Amino acid sequence: MELRQLITFCTVASTLNFSRAAEVLNYVPSNVTMQIKALEDELGVRLFDRLGKQLVLTSAGKRLLPHIQGVLNKLDEARSVVHDNEDLSGTLTISANEVLCAYRLPVVFHLFRSRHPGVRLIFRSVPNQELKQTLFEGTADVVFMLDESIRSSGLAVEPLVEETFRLFVAPDHPLAKLDVLRLEDFHGQVFLTNEKGCPYRTMFDRQFEKEGIDSITYLEFHNAEAIKQCAITGIGIAFLPEVTAVAEVERGDLVALPWQIPDLHVYTQMLWHKDKWLSPIILSFIEAAREVLAIEERNKSEMEIVKR
Repeated sequence: MELRQLITFCTVASTLNFSRAAEVLNYVPSNVTMQIKALEDELGVRLFDRLGKQLVLTSAGKRLLPHIQGVLNKLDEARSVVHDNEDLSGTLTISANEVLCAYRLPVVFHLFRSRHPGVRLIFRSVPNQELKQTLFEGTADVVFMLDESIRSSGLAVEPLVEETFRLFVAPDHPLAKLDVLRLEDFHGQVFLTNEKGCPYRTMFDRQFEKEGIDSITYLEFHNAEAIKQCAITGIGIAFLPEVTAVAEVERGDLVALPWQIPDLHVYTQMLWHKDKWLSPIILSFIEAAREVLAIEERNKSEMEIVKR
């Protein structure tokens, strides 16, 4: 097996797309396909399957991946010993859900890229409930999750920002005219939420069931943008992290209802595998995330003090 084949295999496993892997590696797509086929021929197994337009790892590919990741990690570790790490190079794979990708991570990516332009940065949007598994499978180096405090024996977990969740409506929504809301005001209302299985949707259901609110209609969506657009048109009440609706509130497209959801403690958290060697690339990215999101948390705390 050639080293470049192993790197190509891991890149394709991370992107699950031959063309995207070719862009990351600066190859033509046919070169990527040829390297994967050569590796499959040498091993005598199929590593990827095409299911329609979707590329997936086979069971053999899933078994092989952590071993190849381990080999490449050891090579990175060896390089870091003999080279000056000021000019880092290599590949870094980050995963998060769509909310954090859109509203928290772009500034982190920008800072990291400005410091280390030679690093190939791969990002994969993954549903919240699947993010931990990407660390155990070795398909991501660092992930970001939006959830209650996470406890794990196998993962390192670092909370970065406590997220505020609010209920948002269009300015002409009947509830927007009320200065004080009571539980009965929500009866018969339409709530725009993420699908069941999303951690903060579960928390939302738990809180409202505890308060005894019934006769609620739910419209479920895959992403925050769809929820916001439906709320703007007056379809219902959006349940979202406050950070996702800052621009819409400033423009007057949405207003936050005067309702605090009690005992809802959700954090943007950074995770990595405890047994993974943290290369200089990974350590530098972790530090960039701490810098950017620590500022976010500090600004948020200062705003809370001003409001009081």
